[in-house]
Amino acid sequence: MSEELKKTDIKKIAGRGCLIVAGILFLIFLCRYNQIKKESLYDTEGRTFAKATVMNVLQDNETKDGIYIGRQLVKLKITSGKWKGKTMEADSSSAYLYGAHCKKGSKVIALVSEANGSFSASVYSVDREMQVYLIIAIFLLTLIIIGGKQGFASVIGLAFTAICILFLFLPMIYKGHSPILSAVFVVALTTIVTMYLVGGVSGKTAVAIIGTISGVLISALFAFLFCKMTDISGYNVSSIESLIYVRDQTGIDVGQLLFAGILIASLGAVMDVAMSISSTIEEISHQNPELGVKGLFFSGMRVGKDMMGTMSNTLILAFAGGSINTLVFIYAYNYEYLQMINMFDIGIEIIQGVASSMGVILTVPICSLLAACVQGKIEFPSPAKAQPPRRPIFVASEQGLDTSVYKRVFKPPRLKSQI
Repeated sequence: MSEELKKTDIKKIAGRGCLIVAGILFLIFLCRYNQIKKESLYDTEGRTFAKATVMNVLQDNETKDGIYIGRQLVKLKITSGKWKGKTMEADSSSAYLYGAHCKKGSKVIALVSEANGSFSASVYSVDREMQVYLIIAIFLLTLIIIGGKQGFASVIGLAFTAICILFLFLPMIYKGHSPILSAVFVVALTTIVTMYLVGGVSGKTAVAIIGTISGVLISALFAFLFCKMTDISGYNVSSIESLIYVRDQTGIDVGQLLFAGILIASLGAVMDVAMSISSTIEEISHQNPELGVKGLFFSGMRVGKDMMGTMSNTLILAFAGGSINTLVFIYAYNYEYLQMINMFDIGIEIIQGVASSMGVILTVPICSLLAACVQGKIEFPSPAKAQPPRRPIFVASEQGLDTSVYKRVFKPPRLKSQI
């Protein structure tokens, strides 16, 4: 094994070791950071959720017409938690949000309450824990099978992003930090880690990171400007009453949650555009080394123009899908135009979709310019240099053999069989 290969292997091992150590330190930090004493927003004393199995339906609520009216009375056997193995009666509503229509053998989640030595229980929902994990597993396995090593790196990046949102972003805003600054920090951190996992340490990755962070910040800036123009703030969301109660009990700045949400929501689309353009320009530069900065920039712009429409359409449809209930109400109740266009819900959805799309659109020229500047300065061996050496054949002129000037005709050397 050559010295160069040994040095390369040592660098790879050292790099992986540093990543493992950094990951362990980050997890230790998160464990310590999440040691938070939360305020009790409602009384939960004597109440607990537990898994249970329906032993029997004592009283059903299904009519002859197949309609569920009232509540069921069922017999449950608790299979987890403090009361594991205990059998008790419970009622179950057939509401759409809570309860479940139980049958013998159904797996459910029970809400058990204890007071003065007596118990009462009700069915909270169907136990769908394993089904949720199965759906996630199918998605991750598909990503790994199709994507290979890149897919596995994407899974790690996705897990890191989820961990940062759940165990870093949420605790930060709960402790009173600005939701906007917390979102900026988490976006930058997840972008750096995810990009390096997917693209490795390279100029392409660095360009994608800068482009992604720039695009997300642009989305937040446009959202702030649009909200100022329309006199809309974070206090105009539909669940503001509940959020104000949470703010009064915890100190969370709920007014900034709207803009923090736009930062996080636009991250995925902006990241996709930034990495795609950066990778495309790198590949074009490898295939055509003679293209300069200008040529690479316009190549990236041509690719980015195709992505602008699809990504913007994706973001608009995503926000429209999130507000589909509001749209159905507007259509069914036949709201007047002036009422509809001035609704807070409609204004917020439009601002979120347009601001995120603006971030995607402006990421295209930013990434194209940065990638063109980086890749345009890298020299690759031209195909002519890789050809076998050619020997000169001097050209005869009227005055004889001309060797004083460089008039040479290059031909490949003849094979032995041709001599």
